[in-house]
Amino acid sequence: MRDPFFDNAKLLAMVLVVVGHAWQPLKDSQVVWAGYLFIYTFHMPVFILLSGYFSRSFGHRPDQLRRLVTGVALPYVVFETLYTLYGNAVDDRSNDLSLLSPWYLTWFLIALFVWRLTAPLWRVMRWWAALGLAVAAAFAGAANDLGPVLNLDRVLQLLPFFVIGLLLRPEHWELLRARRVRIAAVPVLACGAATAYWAHGRMTTEWAVRSRSWAELNVSWPVGAAMTLGLLVCSLLLAAAFLAWVPRRRTWYTALGAGTLYAYLLHGLVIRTAAWEGWYEQAAWHTPAGAAAVTALGLALALGLSSAPVRRVLRPVVEPRLEWAFRGGPAESAERGYRPPGSRRSASACGSNSPRASSQ
Repeated sequence: MRDPFFDNAKLLAMVLVVVGHAWQPLKDSQVVWAGYLFIYTFHMPVFILLSGYFSRSFGHRPDQLRRLVTGVALPYVVFETLYTLYGNAVDDRSNDLSLLSPWYLTWFLIALFVWRLTAPLWRVMRWWAALGLAVAAAFAGAANDLGPVLNLDRVLQLLPFFVIGLLLRPEHWELLRARRVRIAAVPVLACGAATAYWAHGRMTTEWAVRSRSWAELNVSWPVGAAMTLGLLVCSLLLAAAFLAWVPRRRTWYTALGAGTLYAYLLHGLVIRTAAWEGWYEQAAWHTPAGAAAVTALGLALALGLSSAPVRRVLRPVVEPRLEWAFRGGPAESAERGYRPPGSRRSASACGSNSPRASSQ
């Protein structure tokens, strides 16, 4: 049975992802810039924590590897190709088609592929060793310019959130239900928003995006190390504060949480088209009312692309079964003690939120 909390969390975090991308061309406003920095500090860490949590049972079983290929690797190939070719056609970008250099939002799929493959390693380590090594990897990713291959700088910088997700247990999520935690979450979120507003003109939002090295951000290693550590702590605090206020009960939008992968992969086509076609150049969008309208449109886009009709139409592309490409059928799978890939369909890059499918 699906836990509505996790579906609610995925849907609300996805709304922030879509709105954040929609805000990007409007960052000439200090309020929008601050909002962008604020949500970028924690919205992807939330997704990655959930991805780690639902990767706890991943152990390279054949059914798990099939699901990793069909649910993560293949959509990456399809959408990396689609975004590259579409950008070249609409914006004359002349980008080379390279599956080794993720572009725009496809980085998350290749990152999830790498993280999930390493999940068994982190699980056999003591928690303090796993967390320490992941944080060291994050510092290495931030300290060095690793180039565009597989977006390794971002993969490493965000690795600690995946490892923390792997280390979480159901009782840890229960802590967020405590009244005192929810009360404490309010000033944490308020302080984060105020700090983001104050930071305008003092730092770049690239810190929260985590796609640049310290040298590229023009800071010395002591400043870079302090910023990396501080950002990690802030992201965890804001993610916990956000999750503390996610409803535990079923809501009108809970079912949409099963379609967040669709919203993630598809919304970029709409937003990039708007940017490439010059729609954002209209002065009306660069006003408080215009920014509010863009926010509302981003919300509607996230909800619409997560809907059941979209999932039904695009499931063969986003979640292909490809049973013909793998050896062994359902009977053989059952004899060997694992579920066939077609027995459970996950509709999110974060995986299913049902306990029996947490290995996907």
